[in-house]
Amino acid sequence: MEDVGPLEILQLDGPALEGVLQIFNSYVNLLISALPGSMENEETLDGSGNRILKMAESESQQLALLANASLLADELLPRAALKLLPLSQASRVDATPRSTSDRQGRVPEQREWKRKLNRSVERLRDSFCRQHALDLIFTVDGDMRLNAEIYISMDSHTEEPEWFPSPIFQELFEKLTRMASIAADMFVGRERFATLLLMRQTETVILWLSDDQTFWEEIEQGPTPLGPLGLQQLYLDMEFVMIFASEGRYLSRNLQQVIKTIIERAIEALAATGIDPYSVLPEDDWFAEVAQIAIKMLSGKDNFTTLEGDATSPTASASAASF
Repeated sequence: MEDVGPLEILQLDGPALEGVLQIFNSYVNLLISALPGSMENEETLDGSGNRILKMAESESQQLALLANASLLADELLPRAALKLLPLSQASRVDATPRSTSDRQGRVPEQREWKRKLNRSVERLRDSFCRQHALDLIFTVDGDMRLNAEIYISMDSHTEEPEWFPSPIFQELFEKLTRMASIAADMFVGRERFATLLLMRQTETVILWLSDDQTFWEEIEQGPTPLGPLGLQQLYLDMEFVMIFASEGRYLSRNLQQVIKTIIERAIEALAATGIDPYSVLPEDDWFAEVAQIAIKMLSGKDNFTTLEGDATSPTASASAASF
């Protein structure tokens, strides 16, 4: 970019930036292809069937793809594009004692160009989140793990269950905790991007549950509709997600609203069977206490196995402090 000053005089600065954008989009397509399970993987095979591109197998490698693309789009490419500004504009921008990001956004054309770069990074982020959500929701054989049977089957047992978040949401918590730890080292100075990534990953899983028509048909219509214990477990799972997302500071308003809608729909499903949902649900504090216990146990911060009795029973009257 340092040697392309004459392009501006020839009015070729716009096409030059557009060319850089096209190359960056192609580069992001390659990064998407490096994600395991990507639909574009087949395009990275040469004529003999060998991969041109190595796969990003670990979460660290996959997050590195995002860190690389976001740094290019947010800082390196916009900084280089300043070289294409007319000399008078560049002098004024550089003379202003503002941050680099402020200087990069002073020209309307450049602001739009940078937005396009970021939209390309969002494609990579969404592909990352979708793949990790699918890894949680489906088994290797393609069977669905996040299904209505988890909740419907609970009322067929005679004994009260040991209350704890469902395995799939435990795994979601552990996955997000690992990602947050890796991102803390990898996105130094760009913590907002890491926060948005964790937020988007959580939303992807919960939105899947909210939009799965088969799940809700079984919950609402049967053949075996949702019972009191199933409702309690679903409520606990959603409260667990909301609390750990809040503590991790990636709880969005959208996620809160979707979780609220899921709980309300499940309550209505039980009410449709003739049972008063509020007569079988414990107080809200109970859900919060059990969720907090689960977070501490899964984080290895505490161990509650020495307690006498079932501290997580909805009939237990102990306070959170006594736990």
